[in-house]
Amino acid sequence: MMKQRLIIAMSGASGQVYGVRLLQILQHSPDIETHVVMSQAAGITLAQEGTYTPQDIAALADVFYRPGDIGAAIASGSFETMGMLVAPCSIKSLSGIAYSYDADLITRAADVQLKEGRPVLLVVRETPLHLGHLRLMTRAAEIGCTIFPPVPAFYSRPQSIDDMVNNTCGRILARIGIPNEMYQEWLGLGQRR
Repeated sequence: MMKQRLIIAMSGASGQVYGVRLLQILQHSPDIETHVVMSQAAGITLAQEGTYTPQDIAALADVFYRPGDIGAAIASGSFETMGMLVAPCSIKSLSGIAYSYDADLITRAADVQLKEGRPVLLVVRETPLHLGHLRLMTRAAEIGCTIFPPVPAFYSRPQSIDDMVNNTCGRILARIGIPNEMYQEWLGLGQRR
Protein backbone atom coordinates (compact mmCIF):
# COMPACT_ATOMS: atom_id res chain seq x y z
CA MET A 1 0.00 0.00 0.00
CA MET A 2 1.35 3.41 -1.00
CA LYS A 3 1.80 5.97 1.75
CA GLN A 4 -0.20 9.19 1.57
CA ARG A 5 2.04 12.18 1.00
CA LEU A 6 1.59 15.31 3.11
CA ILE A 7 3.42 18.59 2.53
CA ILE A 8 4.43 20.50 5.64
CA ALA A 9 5.88 23.98 5.20
CA MET A 10 7.43 26.05 7.95
CA SER A 11 7.68 29.79 7.27
CA GLY A 12 9.40 32.42 9.39
CA ALA A 13 6.64 33.29 11.87
CA SER A 14 6.91 32.62 15.57
CA GLY A 15 5.47 29.25 16.55
CA GLN A 16 8.00 26.88 14.96
CA VAL A 17 6.97 24.36 17.60
CA TYR A 18 3.80 23.65 15.59
CA GLY A 19 5.72 22.43 12.56
CA VAL A 20 8.14 20.47 14.75
CA ARG A 21 5.35 18.80 16.73
CA LEU A 22 3.40 17.88 13.59
CA LEU A 23 6.49 16.13 12.26
CA GLN A 24 7.12 14.38 15.58
CA ILE A 25 3.54 13.09 15.64
CA LEU A 26 3.65 11.97 12.02
CA GLN A 27 6.86 10.00 12.55
CA HIS A 28 4.63 7.45 14.33
CA SER A 29 2.18 7.29 11.43
CA PRO A 30 3.36 4.58 9.01
CA ASP A 31 0.76 5.56 6.40
CA ILE A 32 1.97 9.18 5.97
CA GLU A 33 5.04 10.33 4.05
CA THR A 34 6.07 13.87 4.99
CA HIS A 35 7.48 16.32 2.42
CA VAL A 36 8.93 19.32 4.24
CA VAL A 37 10.08 22.73 3.08
CA MET A 38 11.37 25.50 5.37
CA SER A 39 11.95 29.12 4.50
CA GLN A 40 15.28 30.71 5.39
CA ALA A 41 13.46 32.85 7.95
CA ALA A 42 12.03 29.69 9.55
CA GLY A 43 15.57 28.46 10.21
CA ILE A 44 16.40 31.73 11.97
CA THR A 45 13.19 31.72 14.03
CA LEU A 46 13.68 28.04 14.86
CA ALA A 47 17.07 28.84 16.42
CA GLN A 48 15.58 31.74 18.41
CA GLU A 49 12.67 29.73 19.80
CA GLY A 50 14.24 26.44 20.76
CA THR A 51 16.98 23.92 20.40
CA TYR A 52 16.15 22.55 16.94
CA THR A 53 18.13 23.17 13.77
CA PRO A 54 17.09 22.83 10.13
CA GLN A 55 19.11 19.60 10.12
CA ASP A 56 16.92 18.29 12.96
CA ILE A 57 13.81 19.12 10.91
CA ALA A 58 15.28 17.38 7.86
CA ALA A 59 15.85 14.28 10.03
CA LEU A 60 12.16 14.29 11.07
CA ALA A 61 10.99 14.52 7.44
CA ASP A 62 10.71 11.72 4.93
CA VAL A 63 11.73 14.18 2.19
CA PHE A 64 13.23 17.63 2.81
CA TYR A 65 13.40 20.45 0.23
CA ARG A 66 15.24 23.76 0.04
CA PRO A 67 12.99 26.84 -0.30
CA GLY A 68 14.51 27.76 -3.68
CA ASP A 69 14.03 24.30 -5.21
CA ILE A 70 11.27 25.26 -7.64
CA GLY A 71 11.89 22.01 -9.59
CA ALA A 72 10.98 19.86 -6.57
CA ALA A 73 8.31 17.15 -6.81
CA ILE A 74 5.90 19.18 -4.66
CA ALA A 75 6.03 22.00 -7.26
CA SER A 76 3.98 19.88 -9.67
CA GLY A 77 0.30 18.99 -9.61
CA SER A 78 1.08 15.55 -11.03
CA PHE A 79 2.76 14.70 -7.71
CA GLU A 80 -0.20 13.32 -5.71
CA THR A 81 -0.56 14.48 -2.12
CA MET A 82 -3.30 14.65 0.50
CA GLY A 83 -2.70 18.39 0.91
CA MET A 84 -0.48 20.89 2.65
CA LEU A 85 -0.01 22.42 6.08
CA VAL A 86 1.85 25.70 6.56
CA ALA A 87 2.77 25.72 10.23
CA PRO A 88 3.55 28.35 11.21
CA CYS A 89 2.39 30.62 8.41
CA SER A 90 3.91 34.10 8.33
CA ILE A 91 2.05 37.06 6.89
CA LYS A 92 4.62 37.09 4.06
CA SER A 93 3.76 33.49 3.13
CA LEU A 94 0.04 34.17 3.58
CA SER A 95 0.37 37.11 1.17
CA GLY A 96 2.25 35.05 -1.43
CA ILE A 97 -0.30 32.22 -1.22
CA ALA A 98 -3.31 34.55 -1.31
CA TYR A 99 -2.04 36.23 -4.48
CA SER A 100 -0.48 33.15 -6.15
CA TYR A 101 2.91 34.85 -6.04
CA ASP A 102 5.09 31.78 -6.40
CA ALA A 103 8.40 33.32 -5.32
CA ASP A 104 9.60 30.23 -3.44
CA LEU A 105 8.76 26.57 -3.00
CA ILE A 106 6.34 27.21 -0.13
CA THR A 107 4.11 29.49 -2.18
CA ARG A 108 4.50 27.39 -5.35
CA ALA A 109 3.55 24.15 -3.54
CA ALA A 110 0.52 25.83 -1.96
CA ASP A 111 -0.56 27.22 -5.34
CA VAL A 112 -0.26 23.74 -6.87
CA GLN A 113 -2.32 22.17 -4.09
CA LEU A 114 -5.05 24.78 -4.56
CA LYS A 115 -5.19 24.42 -8.34
CA GLU A 116 -5.50 20.64 -7.89
CA GLY A 117 -8.35 21.08 -5.38
CA ARG A 118 -6.39 19.74 -2.41
CA PRO A 119 -6.62 21.14 1.12
CA VAL A 120 -4.20 23.83 2.28
CA LEU A 121 -4.27 24.76 5.99
CA LEU A 122 -2.54 27.98 7.02
CA VAL A 123 -1.58 28.16 10.70
CA VAL A 124 -1.36 31.96 10.67
CA ARG A 125 0.71 33.18 13.59
CA GLU A 126 0.31 36.92 13.97
CA THR A 127 -1.36 39.20 16.49
CA PRO A 128 -2.85 41.74 16.58
CA LEU A 129 -4.23 41.74 13.06
CA HIS A 130 -4.79 44.86 10.98
CA LEU A 131 -7.27 45.14 8.12
CA GLY A 132 -4.65 44.17 5.52
CA HIS A 133 -3.99 40.87 7.34
CA LEU A 134 -7.69 40.16 7.57
CA ARG A 135 -8.16 40.86 3.87
CA LEU A 136 -5.29 38.50 3.02
CA MET A 137 -6.92 35.76 5.10
CA THR A 138 -10.26 36.39 3.41
CA ARG A 139 -8.63 36.20 -0.03
CA ALA A 140 -6.80 32.97 0.91
CA ALA A 141 -10.06 31.47 2.17
CA GLU A 142 -11.85 32.51 -1.01
CA ILE A 143 -9.34 30.58 -3.16
CA GLY A 144 -9.66 27.46 -1.01
CA CYS A 145 -7.34 27.74 1.99
CA THR A 146 -8.41 26.91 5.52
CA ILE A 147 -7.25 29.58 7.95
CA PHE A 148 -6.29 27.79 11.16
CA PRO A 149 -4.89 30.15 13.81
CA PRO A 150 -3.30 28.22 16.70
CA VAL A 151 -5.94 29.17 19.26
CA PRO A 152 -5.86 26.95 22.35
CA ALA A 153 -9.00 25.16 23.57
CA PHE A 154 -9.19 25.73 27.31
CA TYR A 155 -12.09 23.32 27.87
CA SER A 156 -9.47 20.57 27.74
CA ARG A 157 -7.86 22.17 30.81
CA PRO A 158 -4.27 22.23 29.51
CA GLN A 159 -1.62 21.96 32.18
CA SER A 160 1.31 23.10 30.04
CA ILE A 161 2.31 24.75 26.79
CA ASP A 162 2.98 21.23 25.53
CA ASP A 163 -0.68 20.33 26.14
CA MET A 164 -1.82 23.39 24.15
CA VAL A 165 0.57 22.64 21.26
CA ASN A 166 -0.50 18.98 21.16
CA ASN A 167 -4.18 19.95 21.15
CA THR A 168 -3.72 22.41 18.30
CA CYS A 169 -1.61 19.99 16.25
CA GLY A 170 -4.13 17.20 16.83
CA ARG A 171 -6.92 19.42 15.54
CA ILE A 172 -4.85 20.45 12.50
CA LEU A 173 -4.22 16.80 11.62
CA ALA A 174 -7.88 15.89 12.15
CA ARG A 175 -8.94 18.78 9.88
CA ILE A 176 -6.79 17.46 7.04
CA GLY A 177 -8.13 13.93 7.59
CA ILE A 178 -5.56 12.22 9.81
CA PRO A 179 -7.21 10.60 12.85
CA ASN A 180 -5.25 11.03 16.06
CA GLU A 181 -5.58 11.24 19.83
CA MET A 182 -3.58 14.42 20.37
CA TYR A 183 -6.59 16.59 21.13
CA GLN A 184 -9.66 16.32 23.31
CA GLU A 185 -12.89 16.62 21.42
CA TRP A 186 -15.80 18.54 22.92
CA LEU A 187 -18.31 16.07 24.34
CA GLY A 188 -20.82 18.56 25.70
CA LEU A 189 -21.24 20.33 28.99
CA GLY A 190 -20.14 18.39 32.05
CA GLN A 191 -18.57 15.55 30.07
CA ARG A 192 -14.85 14.90 29.94
CA ARG A 193 -12.72 12.04 28.75
